[in-house]
Amino acid sequence: MTETPPPPRARAEIDLGALRANVRTLRARVAPHVRIMAVVKADAYGHGALRCARAALDAGADWLGTATPHEALALRAAGITDVPVLCWLWTPGDPWDRGIEAGLDMSVSGMWALDEVVEAARAVGKTARIQLKADTGLGRNGCQPADWPELVEAALKAEVDGLVRVTGLWSHFACADEPRHPSIAAQLDVFRSMLDHAEQAGVRPEVRHIANSPATLTLPEAHFDLVRPGIAMYGVSPSPELGTSAELGLRPVMSLKASVALVKHVPGGHGVSYGHHYVTEGETTLGLVPLGYADGIPRHASGRGPVLVGGRVRTVAGRVAMDQFVVDLGGDDPEPGTEAVLFGPGDRGEPTAEDWAVAADTIAYEIVTRIGARVPRVYLEE
Repeated sequence: MTETPPPPRARAEIDLGALRANVRTLRARVAPHVRIMAVVKADAYGHGALRCARAALDAGADWLGTATPHEALALRAAGITDVPVLCWLWTPGDPWDRGIEAGLDMSVSGMWALDEVVEAARAVGKTARIQLKADTGLGRNGCQPADWPELVEAALKAEVDGLVRVTGLWSHFACADEPRHPSIAAQLDVFRSMLDHAEQAGVRPEVRHIANSPATLTLPEAHFDLVRPGIAMYGVSPSPELGTSAELGLRPVMSLKASVALVKHVPGGHGVSYGHHYVTEGETTLGLVPLGYADGIPRHASGRGPVLVGGRVRTVAGRVAMDQFVVDLGGDDPEPGTEAVLFGPGDRGEPTAEDWAVAADTIAYEIVTRIGARVPRVYLEE
């Protein structure tokens, strides 16, 4: 006889149907010729890279994007071999040779990277697919305008030698999540200028791209040949200034739930959790939720994080500990095992990832991405 396994102490439910719907919504925001890169870096923002990559491709995504080469190589090893994958965060000594063998598109931001990829291409005897990244004002990764002519010239020489193929020219916005920020137009002007220089020098890219999630949703002039939705694909609004998920036509993909581990009656004046930063005002009931900062629950949300238990939204009482936190149930007496919902789409009155971001003075990106491996992902297909 097969025994039914007990429910997990906690779980992150991943609604792949919602993810597919979000990809279709984003597809409808761009012109027919514009391709969609589904960004699945950081284990798909905590949602599970492989399952989310496949769901996004099912829904019409054309490319995949990762930060590190190891993330991209893992997708190839899992069988995603017929879709272009761009990875952009390379460091000296990274496995350029394996990237070339796997047919990855590899981002190059400076001469050191071009030198390493050219050396690897010679060693493996294959042409490397590279994309040149421009720093148009973010001040992070990417080649400065003053250094761009040298990088373009060297890449074209390597292309003539059959060592590389320049497949893309790209950049990244600093403030696309802040509507009408002056840097947006300034970066677009710099990007167009750097594109013009590269193309006049002889670069013939397959794709030119700069649009992240907020730009995909609000800046059609920035769509060029490809857009790179990340957080929007997971149904989270890139910024409160742009609107809620529902207002943007998106549905949150992750719901974080746990089973209440203990319910007990305590008298008034009872301290709760480390430091006794919360003390009960009167006789009440406390519920123990078996999640803590080891699972990604932000300690900064101590005393503020919202949780739905027994049909009512409660607040974290006292400090979030490593493995658990407490909610004051106000005299309600739910059974141990009752579901506690930390966040989800909000359909049933539960908090959202944005609510937790406010409670922790951070962004919703961090809330979903930081949920750790100790919390199993449960995939819902509908």
